[in-house]
Formats: sequence, C-alpha cells, structure tokens
Amino acid sequence: MPHEVIMPALGMAQDTGKIVSWLKSAGDAVKAGDALFEVETDKATMEVESPADGYLTDVQAEAGADVPVGQVIALVSDTAESSATVPAEPATTNDAPLPDGKAVIMPALGMAQDTGVIVAWHKGLGDPVAAGDILFEVETDKATMEVEAGADGFVAALLAQATEAAPVGDTIAIISAEKPANPVQRSIADGGVLKPAPTPDPAPKAKDDPKPTPQKATKAHAVTSPDGRILASPKARRLALEQGLDLNRLAQAGHPQPFHVADLEALRAMPNQNVETAASSRRLTADLPMDGSGAFMEWAAENAGLTDANALLAGLAAASLGRDAATITVESFGQSRAYTVPAGPFSAIAEAEGETAPDLILRDLRMSRVSTVHLGAEDAPVLTLTQGGGGLSITLECAADALSAGEAVSLLSQFAGRMEQPLRHLL
Repeated sequence: MPHEVIMPALGMAQDTGKIVSWLKSAGDAVKAGDALFEVETDKATMEVESPADGYLTDVQAEAGADVPVGQVIALVSDTAESSATVPAEPATTNDAPLPDGKAVIMPALGMAQDTGVIVAWHKGLGDPVAAGDILFEVETDKATMEVEAGADGFVAALLAQATEAAPVGDTIAIISAEKPANPVQRSIADGGVLKPAPTPDPAPKAKDDPKPTPQKATKAHAVTSPDGRILASPKARRLALEQGLDLNRLAQAGHPQPFHVADLEALRAMPNQNVETAASSRRLTADLPMDGSGAFMEWAAENAGLTDANALLAGLAAASLGRDAATITVESFGQSRAYTVPAGPFSAIAEAEGETAPDLILRDLRMSRVSTVHLGAEDAPVLTLTQGGGGLSITLECAADALSAGEAVSLLSQFAGRMEQPLRHLL
C-alpha cells in the first residue's frame, strides 16, 4: 500500500511550504528516514524524510512550487511504477459541503470562558484518530490544555486555524467514521465554525483538570496578541520557564505566534538583559537565632584589652574569607573605617593607612530600623548585619565575578557561625 508524502507543518502558523529542491527523483529507491526534499518556510529550511521503505512515485509538485500544508505531493510505493492514486486536494472553500461525522466543539474550560484560542492542531486533515488522541491545544485566560478527539475515526474537517479564537460550543472539527474523500479546511475568519445545534455533541474531554499552571507565568508579560496574551505550546512554555526565557521578547521581535519549542533557539540567541543582570550578582541571607558577638566583645575587652568593636568584627569577617591577610571596611553609625587584618591574633589588627581598596565591606545596621536589604553588588563583597526575629540576619551581596557560588556560600556560612558562637571559632 503506498505511503503518502505530504507537505508538513514546520510551524504552527504555517499555511504553505516552498519546495526548494528534490533530493530524490521519481522511481528512486528510498529507505525510511531518507531525505526526500527540502522545504522552506518563513522560519527555516528543513529536509523532509521518507515515511517508509519503497520507491518515490507520483511526484505532484516541482522545485520552487508553494504547496499548502497537508497536501499530498508524492507517494512511496512498493514498485517504481506510478500508482495514480494520489488523493484529490482538500476542499478549502466555504462552499464545500461538510462531511458527516461527530462534531468536535470548543469546550468550556472555565465557567466564565466565552472563547478559546486554538494554539495548535495535533492532527491534520484525513489523519486517523482514536477517541483518546490529542486533537488540539486550546488556551483560555486560565490555562493551556490539550483536548482529546472524543471519537474514533478520521479528521474530516478542520473549521478553525491555529491562533484563531473560537466561541465556546461552536463546532471546530468533524471526526468521520470513514476516511473522507474530500476533507474540508476552513478558518473562523471565513465563517468556518458552525454554531451549535439545539442538541450538540458533548464537549471533548480535556486531558487535564483546567487549573492554572506555572506555565502561565510568562503570560503576564504578553504585549502583542490582541487580548494581551502570548500563544505558545505547553511544552514551549514549560521549557521557557525552566530555562528563564521570556517569550515576550520573541513577540517584541516580531516572531509569529504561537511559539513552539523550535522558537526557543531564536530566543536563546537573543541578548537577554534580564537574565544577564540576574546572573551578574549574588545575594544570600543567613538568619541566626542569636547574636553571640555582644558577649564576645565584652569578653575581649575584659580579658584581652581589645575595645575596638569594629576591629573585632573585621577580624571575624577576615577569618571567614580564608585568606592570610585582608583589608576589611566596617561601616556603622554613619562612619566607615578600614582595617588591615593580618594572620595571627586579633591584637595585630590595625586601621589601614591611606585609601586601600577593601577585600570585603561589613555594614552593621543592627542599631537601625532596617530589617532587610537588597542593595545590589558593589566593588567588593558586602556583608550586612540587621536584626531579625529576635536574632541576627546576615546578607551577603556581591558581583558574580567577585566570588564563585561556592565561595559565596562558604563566606556566609563561616561568618554566620562566627557571629553566633565567636569563641568556638577562635579556640
């Protein structure tokens, strides 16, 4: 039995494809997976593979021809002879009679829903379907859902195009029991959908419960679709969310909607200021149940004669950096002092001479009413102390190139431990 070679849909908004060149000639033996021809759309040039082993026959279009999506353009037959069985082109006008079969209507996925936008058709004209097969994806203001065919048979009519909004209850497809001789393709713009009859067929069963999902996070940024939404397949939305990609940037750049997984490659190639900004800085916070530094300051003053509390803070911070020597700037009560902290006892800590660039800035806001900080990266990593929950909150902010992720975690963990139990870390 010959296998049909059809013009594929390489994009969800594609209506036609241009045959760039045939890579096989009529009568050539082919294997399943062999490239038969190259097709060009407005987005890419792709090779189309043979669906089966056999011989290429009944070629219906030459190189350079624009062919509607879904049209049969050749056969892969058991012999090299023409079979003369290429089916007629689908009827595309509204004058074509609709085939008999089960009506597929736009389902209501929410109580306040009036219309649903068709994101993509998963089956084409003439395709065989089972009742549980996914027929199309529909987007509402609540979610993007996959909708099942609801009946076994063949796709005899598609009465709405991808990206079009169909009213709830209107017939948008027909599933026939027999393979249609003349399947019908229409669009809503041309009056394709049928208004519901007095006793319409029940709505197809949605595959999932129509609840908001994380995939819709991107939709809040939509700016180009007429109703303020971005059209994209659920998989494209999920991958974009996982990878921190903003689909809105594709819309702003003029890429046609709805977006598919292949469109994410173009999005990744675009400079993304938001992602770059987020990745250029680090911010970590540690919350301690108690602040042990006060008792430590009293102990150091009574037993070692160390009365400069800022110098002691600089010593704890420098020790957390894990360096032999460091310059620490301590900011408190509106004043700023820089300390040189060598390896050895805290008694060797001294105020830095001249304007030395600090290795670390320690900002003490425990006496202020500030409870949280998010000031961004500065020239050096910044540790900020604030009161929090009856204890102490420590926030580390730095540029990504100042400390690696591991170094940032180590610095904050070490300093938090020293502030909670200073003597334990000194002994």
